[in-house]
Amino acid sequence: MADETSTQSTEHHAPTPRPSHSGPGAGPRTPRPAGAPGGGPGGRKFFRRKKVCKFCTEKIDAISYRDVRLLQGFVAERGKIVPRRLTGVCTRHQRKLSLAIKQSRNIALLAFAARF
Repeated sequence: MADETSTQSTEHHAPTPRPSHSGPGAGPRTPRPAGAPGGGPGGRKFFRRKKVCKFCTEKIDAISYRDVRLLQGFVAERGKIVPRRLTGVCTRHQRKLSLAIKQSRNIALLAFAARF
């Protein structure tokens, strides 16, 4: 009889539910290798300096659509306007910069797209 109760008790156990996400607490995790981004000692190979707005530091308030050399530095070779996170320009100057680029495109000082 002792054998029957032990076999019956194992048959009636429901499997434990597993979490369906892979977030924190989802199970044991292995440590990241040292060279991976965000990983342990020696993970960061270089120091990235905080980007500062070029127009704020040089105290340039008006961005002219006629200054093609200045505007070309903020347009990629394919013709796209380079985003703030890459150039480091502040929000206010990025808006003025994009308006000036669009104006100079409309009067054909800058190209809309790259030539192929």
